[in-house]
Amino acid sequence: MSHWAGLLSAAAKVNLLLLLVSVVFSWPSQSDRVPEFALTKIEESDTKGDSGKEPVTEDDADPEDLEVFYPTRQWQTIRPGQAVPAGSHVRLNLQTGEREAKLPDSEHGKSEATDERRRKRLGKVDVDSNSFTSQELKKALAKMKESEKAERKAHEEEVRKKFRPIEQLKEEFEKLNVKMETDYEIMVKLISKFNSSTSTLEEKVAALYDLEYYVHQVDNAKDFLSMGGLRLVIEGLNSSEAALKEHTAFVLGAALSSNPKVQIEAIEGGALQKLLVILATEQPLPVKKKALFALSSMLRHFPYAQQQFLKLGGLQVLRSLFRQKGTEPLHVRVVTLLYDLMVEKMVLEDSQHGDHTQEKIQQYQQVRLVPAVLEQDWCVVVSNLLAVPEHDTREKVLKTVAVLMAFCRERFRGDPALGSTLGLLRSEYEELAAQEQREGDKDGYFRELLGSINTIIQELR
Repeated sequence: MSHWAGLLSAAAKVNLLLLLVSVVFSWPSQSDRVPEFALTKIEESDTKGDSGKEPVTEDDADPEDLEVFYPTRQWQTIRPGQAVPAGSHVRLNLQTGEREAKLPDSEHGKSEATDERRRKRLGKVDVDSNSFTSQELKKALAKMKESEKAERKAHEEEVRKKFRPIEQLKEEFEKLNVKMETDYEIMVKLISKFNSSTSTLEEKVAALYDLEYYVHQVDNAKDFLSMGGLRLVIEGLNSSEAALKEHTAFVLGAALSSNPKVQIEAIEGGALQKLLVILATEQPLPVKKKALFALSSMLRHFPYAQQQFLKLGGLQVLRSLFRQKGTEPLHVRVVTLLYDLMVEKMVLEDSQHGDHTQEKIQQYQQVRLVPAVLEQDWCVVVSNLLAVPEHDTREKVLKTVAVLMAFCRERFRGDPALGSTLGLLRSEYEELAAQEQREGDKDGYFRELLGSINTIIQELR
């Protein structure tokens, strides 16, 4: 020591003394030395104080008594009483004798943008999320909850401004005498408007238009009957106004659909005769379309009405439509009606389901539809429709021809035009079916039509 004392100045002696003191206090951490004689250690390793007793941890101390040290990427001095976050790097500065700390070197690679997002997400605390103490986390979470409550309260206030309370709405509705109306009440008002002498033509048509929507339902149609609405629309079929005829027939057809009770009341009220008059006389096409719709609704699944239809010459009336100009759109509708009536009877006769069905069969046996079809030469009328270009129409006509085959076979065989038409159709649908198959549709629409054509050709040989 005397040799070193002779060579060093007074200032050097002081520095040497500080060095020795630092070595004594940091002897367990000599392996953590860094340049400039700075001693670095992990704070968790410092488990005992100078007195040899267990130090008071941050969890044991009162959180209000601890001042948290927030490390950065630069060395900062640790003031007495400050709690250093776990995982921080700590060193003793030999020049000043003060302890310093900073974030671990492994964090240097993280971007400032990431740090900024983390600080914003965690209540703007300028500390890495991995270095939080439990008290800091609790404080940060408390701030977040307070912020969420404030945002939720602001949102609720905004919603309250846009919408009025239900109690206020009820009061306003009561002042306006607004209430929900039932279908029955609505139909009563519509019938009253249609029947009122003060209503204009436009108002009556509008009332009928709305009525058609309601009477589609079976229960509403029955109510419509009980309140006298059916009688009014049947009378409206005699109107001199084409618009009223059209819409009364539309309402009548909607009420008749699949509703036996209304069907019985309608035929007893003379609706069948009035509809046949419209179809037999000169009327605008929209009027005849709606009249044919109402007639179809009356006849389907109602053998008594079908009997009366034949007795009144209804089949001749439909046949006459094929001789009238401008009625072409009705032709396929008529053929479809005939097809449905014939199939309906055939299906019922083939079924065996008890006494109720036997009674129905007896009723249908009195409907002499097929003889009337043959007498009026419907075989030719139907087959001629195969020349139309629409595939949908051809499909319906082919089905009707197949049903009539048992009765019209000889008539079909004697019709050279039918044979030529079937040959052209087969060539056309062979090509279309082949195209379907190339596209991966083995059981397509055109293949089905081709099958129907081939079956008819085979039966005519």
